[in-house]
Amino acid sequence: MKIIRTANYEEMSLKAAEIMIDRIRNNPEITLGLATGSTPRGVYQKLIKDHVQNHTSYKKVKTINLDEYMGISEDDPNSYHYFMKTELLDHIDIPTAQTHLPDGRAEDLHAECANYENNIQSIGGIDLQLLGIGENGHIGFNEPGTPFDILTHPVKLEEDTRQANARFFNSIDEVPTHAVTMGIGTIMASKEIILLASGANKAKAMSLLINGAIHESVPATALRNHNNFTIIADEEALKLV
Repeated sequence: MKIIRTANYEEMSLKAAEIMIDRIRNNPEITLGLATGSTPRGVYQKLIKDHVQNHTSYKKVKTINLDEYMGISEDDPNSYHYFMKTELLDHIDIPTAQTHLPDGRAEDLHAECANYENNIQSIGGIDLQLLGIGENGHIGFNEPGTPFDILTHPVKLEEDTRQANARFFNSIDEVPTHAVTMGIGTIMASKEIILLASGANKAKAMSLLINGAIHESVPATALRNHNNFTIIADEEALKLV
């Protein structure tokens, strides 16, 4: 486990973007595992800026997203399909066919999860996985108590996770109760993992991740068993470490 401590969110975003751009340039056919939410937004802005200014190409890159809410359409502004298109994918030269997200509206969700796993394997696995961390220590939508070896699966969201995401919706009532997520086992199969954290609200989770016991009650602690795992976090997020 490597820890890169940054002064603030801006520096955190820059450090992560620099690593990702380096990996893309060294492996133009890289498969990137991507996350959504407010934490990686700054990273995506810097990837877009680099693409425009320095012409880093994504024509052969493949992307695999961590998760998607159940029951909302892909063009819903709160869907992760919509987020990825507007925050990154529509602004770089990546072919749509090379971008992958779970289908949260699939009639057979267990079949969708199996297909998603097969899809990841068929393109050679994830080379670099970008993660955030929830205040309760979740990664993806793997809530506390999730087995470390589980693969892509449907999940019921904890109430505090829904509350944390309510800021993106008009009210808590609109926040979906379920999602489809890569499992911890799926994430751990990635060749390299970068976890981002910013802000004092993530300090407790980061303390548990770095110094706590490796236990399913804090899903992110599984990452300490990975042999190529980097944390990039600002001072506020690391203030209890």
